[in-house]
Amino acid sequence: MRKTGLVLAIFVLLLSFAACTSKERTPEQIRAQTANATQKIKTDTVAVAQGIKEGLSRPRVLDLNSASKADLTSLPGITMGKADKIIAARPYANPDQLVTKRVLTQAEYDQVSSRVTVSK
Repeated sequence: MRKTGLVLAIFVLLLSFAACTSKERTPEQIRAQTANATQKIKTDTVAVAQGIKEGLSRPRVLDLNSASKADLTSLPGITMGKADKIIAARPYANPDQLVTKRVLTQAEYDQVSSRVTVSK
């Protein structure tokens, strides 16, 4: 499927090059220009794929005052019961209140501290 798309893109690219030029070009010039365009597409495609992968693997930061129970259980070590406790103890002025309000232990908080925030 991807090869078909790539071949189609190259064909369209070749047609646009042929239609937009006012002077005749040799087949070698066309091949060289097509090779350069294909290399650029390949490089751009790899960059886009890497960006998507990084974006998907980057952990989300959750707002303790508005996150749903399902969102909270996506955090490491947070069970349904702990998520209920987090929701019941709202509102939070800062994330470390999870410990001071005795919702989580310090060890549990340390697991999630980089992934939670509180909007002001």
